[in-house]
Parts: sequence; structure tokens; C-alpha cells
Amino acid sequence: MKKFIFSSAILFSISVQLVLAQKIPNKKEVLKVLKSTNAYFMNKWPDAGKSIITNRERPSNIWTRAVYYEGLMNLYQIHPEKAYYDYAVQWGQKHNWGLRNGISTKNADDQACGQTYIDLYQIDQQPERIKDIKASIDLVIKSGKVNDWTWIDAIQMGMPVFAKLGKLYNDTTYYNYMYKMYLHSKNTEGGGLYNAKDGLWWRDKDFVPPYKEPNGEDCYWARGNGWVLAALVRVLEIIPENEPHRNEYLKTYHEMIKALVPIQRTDGFWNVSLHDATHFGGKETSGTALFVYGMAWGVNQGILDKATYLPIITKAWNAMTKDAVQKNGSIGFMQGTGKEPKDGQPVTYTSVPDFEDYGLGCFLLAGTEVYKLKK
Repeated sequence: MKKFIFSSAILFSISVQLVLAQKIPNKKEVLKVLKSTNAYFMNKWPDAGKSIITNRERPSNIWTRAVYYEGLMNLYQIHPEKAYYDYAVQWGQKHNWGLRNGISTKNADDQACGQTYIDLYQIDQQPERIKDIKASIDLVIKSGKVNDWTWIDAIQMGMPVFAKLGKLYNDTTYYNYMYKMYLHSKNTEGGGLYNAKDGLWWRDKDFVPPYKEPNGEDCYWARGNGWVLAALVRVLEIIPENEPHRNEYLKTYHEMIKALVPIQRTDGFWNVSLHDATHFGGKETSGTALFVYGMAWGVNQGILDKATYLPIITKAWNAMTKDAVQKNGSIGFMQGTGKEPKDGQPVTYTSVPDFEDYGLGCFLLAGTEVYKLKK
């Protein structure tokens, strides 16, 4: 009898934990942590145009800062604080709404800032805000070349810019061309950077087999796959329901989500190496945040089953806010820049990545979608 009572108590405890795990995060608490982490950054960088100095000096309109502003604009959508808008406008103005390396650049890292420029133009239609980014993308299209996105990060940096311009000008030319560029990365570059069998992407041609991780598995870098998932979300959010390639994007989105679920760590995070937990294994926030962003968006859109994915999302979000966010608003367990698991290591609670901006951007993207979750 005692054994039965003890077993029942264990089952009850487990069921209570499962119920708690599925509980949607409190909106006030979510917003509080988003405001706190963002305040840390804005206070640290009051001058939005100040150059970023690490191993060398870089202008602050590069991709790392662009990803932060993507997150900030999403935060502004759910919490329209004037200071957020002003900070984004200041960033554009300090760079004369321009791109690093000018309009002739074909580098998606240079074009990433255009996502926020276009968002700000839609709020206040001042022509200078989109003049350069439109000119740059138009030159890419005019070139007729579709092989510029040779690494999967570029899909997130560049693809949503095409989608936003297509919607802004009601011009399918942008939709069609971004699809060609996306398809080149997916199926042609390096023999194809997407492995449909595993539902995951190799970062670039250097990681396509026969390259292997130490345990013999393929190398799937968490943040790289997070970039692609984020790009798919942002594009699906923008393009019309009847856009001819929408189903292709949705199919890959679902394949990626399905692949990510069984490899989530027991603590809620994902490892930097998705198929080799022994290769610099441990908590990592940027990849985890991007996966949360993708899954929470899917639940909010009704394309992912809430009962199935809410526990996964909640577990990851709670893990990040409990284990990674520090009292001063900085975020730990954040891998620095690079392209594979060994880069930017060691990743710890107190380690500071070479750039603090893009990781925060990923976290803000995740948090704004978690905030939108409904009971």
C-alpha cells in the first residue's frame, strides 16, 4: 500500500510539473525582462552611430547591430515606447541610411540593416530611409546572379529585405528573385546546404560531408540553423498567402521544427552542435532564442499545435530567463561570432561575446513572440 501511495505521489508530482511547464509565461514578466535586457544595451551604447571596436573597428550598421534592431523593432510593436523608435531612427540617421560598402555591395551582411530602414520608412515615409537599400537590392537583381548567399547566415540577413521591398512596392520581382537566391543556397551551393533527410542545414560548403563532427555526425551549427528558421518566419510573415513559393518555405519550416524538437537539451537550451553534444556542449542562448522565436511564431499563427509545442517553448524560455539573463540585463551563455561550434568559446554565464548586439536581437525576437502567446 505504501509503495502504491509513493508511486502515486511521484506520478502526481510529475503531472504537476508538466502542467507548470506548459503554463504560458506571464506577459508582464516577459515584457519586464525584454525591457531590462534592452535597457542594458541602450544605456551601454547611447550613441547609435558609434563604431564597434573588437579586434578592429567596424561601423555600427553591420549585420550584428542590424539583428539587434530587428529585435528592437519587434519589441516596439508590442510596447511602442518612443525611445525605441528614436534610437532606431538615430541609428539610420548616423549612417545616412546607408550600407557598409555602399549600394554596390552584394554582401547580405551589409544589406541586413535594410530590414529596419524599411520598417522605419513604413512608419514615416521619408524617401531617404529606403533609397540606398532599394538601390542595392535592385542592383543585385539587375546582375542576374543568384549565388551571393554562400553561407546560411546570409539567408536571414538578406532574404527578408527582398520580401519587405516586394510587399512595399507590390512587386513580385523581389519575391521571385529572393526565391532563386534561396533555392541556390538550399540546393546548389556546395552541392546544396540543406539536408532534407535531417531537416537541418550545413553552415557553408566547408561543412558539407565528408566533413564530420568528432562523434562522426554531420555538423549542424545551432545559430546557423536559427538564422534560416528566423528568415523563414520573417518571410512567411510578409509575403501574401497566394505567393507561389510560400508552400516551399512552409515545408522547410516544418521540417526544421520537427528536427529540432528531439534534440532540445533537458535543461531547455540547445547545444551549439545540434548532433554532437560532446563538441563544446553546453547551454547556448542565441541559437536557443532563434528556435524559440520560430516555434512561438508558429503557435501564434496556428500552424504548430499548441499542446505539442508550448511545453518546448516554455521550457526554453524559462531556461534562458532563469539561467542566462543577468541582474544588470546582460545575457550569458552567448556564443561569439563565428561559423561553427568551436568559435567564440568558451561560452559561460559570465563570458562576454565579441559583439553583444546580435544575441540580444535574437532574444528580443523570441520574447516578443512568447509575449503574444495566448491561453
